[in-house]
Amino acid sequence: MKFSFRSIKRLLPLFLTSLIILEAVAYIVTTPSPREGFFELYALGANGTASDYYPSNSTFIQPGQPVTWYIGLSNQMGSIQYIDIRVKLGNQTINPPNDTTAYPSPAPLIVEFKRFISDNATWEIPFVWQILSLSTQGNRSRVLQLQIDNVSYLVQNTPTCPVHGMCSLRFIFELWTWEVSVGDFQFGWRNGVQQRIAWLQIWFNPTPGAP
Repeated sequence: MKFSFRSIKRLLPLFLTSLIILEAVAYIVTTPSPREGFFELYALGANGTASDYYPSNSTFIQPGQPVTWYIGLSNQMGSIQYIDIRVKLGNQTINPPNDTTAYPSPAPLIVEFKRFISDNATWEIPFVWQILSLSTQGNRSRVLQLQIDNVSYLVQNTPTCPVHGMCSLRFIFELWTWEVSVGDFQFGWRNGVQQRIAWLQIWFNPTPGAP
């Protein structure tokens, strides 16, 4: 089969177009996609497993009764990160963090844990706590003093719950990260222009005696 110069001239643009497409496909296939960094925040029970969160498997916690959890954080951001885990105490009416607006909980702050975490590393915090005292005023009660990791905290402006009926409180754990551009911690972290957040909560029922 013979090809004339005119036929070759007509086929040349098609050949060049096909070559460009093949090169683009090869580039996409062989070039790794940009990594989207993320964190994983989790809580484990007393034995370091996803169980045994409460003594005797009861959420009713009496003053002086120690409770052990492990709060873990995995850094998959692609770089070292400066982390702040903020622990707050809330009740049934105080809002938790808002996943839509990326706004933290207004619950009062109890304690913070700060640390640098390398990329692809995990940090587990032994969170050992107990109620030291409860306060009752009228028909409302609240936690007055907590012990966390052998440090006592006088808890100010803590949420209350009814004396009669179920008293439900919760620890809220929020992930905050250091933002270099503002020189301060921000709630969650940024992936490009998007704000991501990570938080968890664990409920308990403070009681002055056996349930």
